[in-house]
Amino acid sequence: MINTIRTERLFYDFLINSNISEFYSQILNLLFFSLIVFLSIIIINFFSKKVILKLFKGLSRNTKTNFDDFLVQNNTPIYVSKLVPVFFIYWVIPFWFYDFEPVIDYVFLGLEIYIVLILVWIIRSFLRSVKLFLKTVDSLKDKPIESFIQVVLIFVWFVAILNIFSIITGKEITTFLTAMGALSAVILLIFKDTILGFVASIQLSTNDLIRIGDWITMKQYGADGDVIEINLNSVKIQNFDKTITTIPTYKLISDSFKNWRGMSESNGRRIKRSLLIKGSSIKFMNKENLAELKKIKLIENFIVLKQKEIDTHNSNLDMDKSVLVNGRNLTNLGLFRNYIEMYLESAAFINTEMTVMCRQLSPSSQGIPLEIYAFSKNKEWKDYEHIMSDIFDHLLASLNTFQLELFEFPSKLNS
Repeated sequence: MINTIRTERLFYDFLINSNISEFYSQILNLLFFSLIVFLSIIIINFFSKKVILKLFKGLSRNTKTNFDDFLVQNNTPIYVSKLVPVFFIYWVIPFWFYDFEPVIDYVFLGLEIYIVLILVWIIRSFLRSVKLFLKTVDSLKDKPIESFIQVVLIFVWFVAILNIFSIITGKEITTFLTAMGALSAVILLIFKDTILGFVASIQLSTNDLIRIGDWITMKQYGADGDVIEINLNSVKIQNFDKTITTIPTYKLISDSFKNWRGMSESNGRRIKRSLLIKGSSIKFMNKENLAELKKIKLIENFIVLKQKEIDTHNSNLDMDKSVLVNGRNLTNLGLFRNYIEMYLESAAFINTEMTVMCRQLSPSSQGIPLEIYAFSKNKEWKDYEHIMSDIFDHLLASLNTFQLELFEFPSKLNS
């Protein structure tokens, strides 16, 4: 015991022997001892970090999984190495503050709080590593992993804060849990969005409603782009103009949105657009008109076969064909509609294994809509737009061949 005291009060004894008062000797002894302790902590921290980091890096090189690489990337070994100086401090405190016993309890209290915080940082870096690792798994990379990691982190911080309060007050954790039970309504109100987000994340994941990388449209929030992040409280969408829209996670459950994943996973991207045909330009086709249209290779056979069928039908009913409205007749709109279908079916950029159709919709005050319904093989946005433009460029230029006109509102000059 005498040797221990001498070690603890090494500077004190020297200062007393140098005729310095007891009070100042104790203070200076503490300062000298603190200097030695701080230098020791720096050295221990340096070597512990080197050794533990080297062990982790060696482990990452010798294992097939890349999980340990993520641990190193998120500084988990560095946070673990910070525990080694803590053990040294825990051991040295009684010697360090030998002459200041009332302070020892407070120092131990501060050290215990520091240990709790270090453990939180270790768990936090570990969970981040888990998140990054799971995103490398093909079946999980598009799942809202971050939401579940955030829930675990909230729980970890909750337990840590309870422990810190328990350390400061000296009371059991159950005491705080009991008190929080009485404040449950307030807690639910404070964490309302977090709770709703957590439930929504589970529903989104379980029902596979949305994945990272999905193209979604949610007009009420101005969102139209790719999902880049799904976390506990929000979903981040990068719009096509590169702006970011943030939507509360629970809104994806309570409100409606359009997910284009079905199109992305299918064999084609839908083309659905109409030409508005001027009603007064639609007419029956006579023999001269048909003879001219037979020069179009795509519908030559169709005209021949259809005309034979119509002639047979009209002759059986003894129709007077000097008036075209009698009996059955080919119209320029009907021929143009069939021409469109044949043109689409012959195009290399259209997936003919999916629906290819040109249909006439109900006439309106803006003409007769002739709708094209088909699927482009190429689903990339830019290529898709070019394909659709090429189709309608051709069809618009073909209208005159079929003696049809596009509907246009009269200009003010004409009126």
